[in-house]
Amino acid sequence: MIHVRKSEERGLADHGWLKSRHTFSFADYYDEAHMGFGPLRVINEDRIEGGTGFGAHHHRDMEIISYVIEGALQHKDSMGNSAIIRPGDVQRMSAGSGIRHSEYNADRDEITHFLQIWIVPESLDIEPSYGQKSFENEFGCSDLVLVASKSGRNGSITLNQDVDMYVAQAQESGEKHLKTYVHRHLWVQVIKGEVHVEGVVLNEGDGAGIEKIESLLIKWNKGSEFILFDMP
Repeated sequence: MIHVRKSEERGLADHGWLKSRHTFSFADYYDEAHMGFGPLRVINEDRIEGGTGFGAHHHRDMEIISYVIEGALQHKDSMGNSAIIRPGDVQRMSAGSGIRHSEYNADRDEITHFLQIWIVPESLDIEPSYGQKSFENEFGCSDLVLVASKSGRNGSITLNQDVDMYVAQAQESGEKHLKTYVHRHLWVQVIKGEVHVEGVVLNEGDGAGIEKIESLLIKWNKGSEFILFDMP
């Protein structure tokens, strides 16, 4: 069963300095039919004007992932972490018992375009933690690259949830036949290009939730970029 979420159907927030598309209900955008998918709670596609950003604010009990598409994102948090996230990087912040952080466009003259992803954690009230890694070399393989997982296997960033997060930045067209289980949920989020999920065509900004299947055939065109989540 496939549930398609077209790009133009997503929620829209325009704050001048920030333009954001919400796949699921978020802040002032509410749609009872789109409250999340499995433990996947937020996929926001954000564009931040140069020299602006989110001031220090609080989070608790959420796995928060930032994935930069274009530009550079400056991160600072109450744990003392300070970093710039660039294309090729994946950043994870486990908010746990509570954390404050800020995110700013590190470039004063260009827009920073990124995805902010929230995953409901498996365990609550844990000690907050931070992880960031560049997968730039791995992304050159034109295949699915595991960037985050509960176990941290294959060099991925650890998550406080039984979620495998894969990224593909396809230099060439390709396809993958994935074995899964009927009790698992899958979500595909297209960033660029064209991706076919069991014959359903997804384009830039489109997403699709897949459930109650035992295998998945996914094909992509040259130049495509997308994320695949495999979740309980």
